[in-house]
Amino acid sequence: MARSSSSIFFLFSLVAILISTSCQAKSSELLKNNVAGLFIFGDSFLDAGNNNYINTTTLDQANFWPYGETYFKFSTGRFSDGRLVSDFIAEYANLPLIPPFLQPGIREYYSGVNFASAGAGALVESFQGDVINLRTQLIYYKKVESLLRGKLGNDEARMRISRAVFLFSIGSNDYTSPFLTNNFTLLHSFSESRYVAMVIGNLTTVIKQVYKSGGRKFAFMNVPQLGCLPVIRVINTENSGRCLGKLSLLAKLHNKVLSKLLFDLQKQLKGFKYSLFDLNSSLGKRMNHPSKYGFKEGKAACCGTGKFRGVFSCGGKRLVKEFQLCENPNQYVFWDSIHLTEIANRQLAKEMWNGATNSHVIGPYNLKRLFQIP
Repeated sequence: MARSSSSIFFLFSLVAILISTSCQAKSSELLKNNVAGLFIFGDSFLDAGNNNYINTTTLDQANFWPYGETYFKFSTGRFSDGRLVSDFIAEYANLPLIPPFLQPGIREYYSGVNFASAGAGALVESFQGDVINLRTQLIYYKKVESLLRGKLGNDEARMRISRAVFLFSIGSNDYTSPFLTNNFTLLHSFSESRYVAMVIGNLTTVIKQVYKSGGRKFAFMNVPQLGCLPVIRVINTENSGRCLGKLSLLAKLHNKVLSKLLFDLQKQLKGFKYSLFDLNSSLGKRMNHPSKYGFKEGKAACCGTGKFRGVFSCGGKRLVKEFQLCENPNQYVFWDSIHLTEIANRQLAKEMWNGATNSHVIGPYNLKRLFQIP
């Protein structure tokens, strides 16, 4: 029997409240134990449900079946069949699920909070009006900072902020949005290097603002092989579904500039420490050699339609209603035409957490070491 929209909303709200209550109980316990928190900025790779609470379209939401069905058994707003990289990082750090900032009822932030928004970019223009861009995420963070200072006092709040880890995944939508919306006005207004510089420049501003508030430990995921995502392959009809070179070039340039920025900031800002995860390389290996990592399919999605199931139709509530769903998401790297399965997220999180820092996949710190630093 089909569930009515009001029943679905009630169930969704109930699940959110139960998760929120559990997280806040553990958060209060963490206040006593002085455990380092996790603050999350970014896009759909890390959005735990903020877009459930804004006026946007289903293109930027995942609060419907079959999203979430593998682990939560209910859609939470995460763009996966289960948990995200950030959920596993929180688990490894002995933290509760980090709640989305906009989720009603969140009153304590001792364990951190999630500001990420599906579709968000460092540029305001990326999917403008439908997402919570990075600049707005910073505004939300400053509200949380103010609340912490009000509850704990300036010294205690600053100490806790200095011990927290700030995780970022941003930039992908700044490069893919022109291709997905067929609006190249901004991208074509600048050279490739200048466009990337604007994206990195906006990210730099946010990093420095967080640093100014007391943040000292930062973690970053670089952008993946954007030109090879199933959603890009399916629109690249001129080259029979191959990777789109233009996007791959932008991703490569972004990652190079990001790496240099973080290296420079470490020298410029006293106490600044960071972890940079090479998502581009790590995900690329799983896409090109899936069996080596326990997958059967590395290029096509589990949920969607068309070639590579690259049409972004998972759940049937977007522009295209038709979709197919694989029998076993654990055999796939990609859940839908853009996002990863829970098992892929788990693998990536493990590399981020305790990967060898001399492997060129993670460094100069892995996440485990970053959390341990006083």
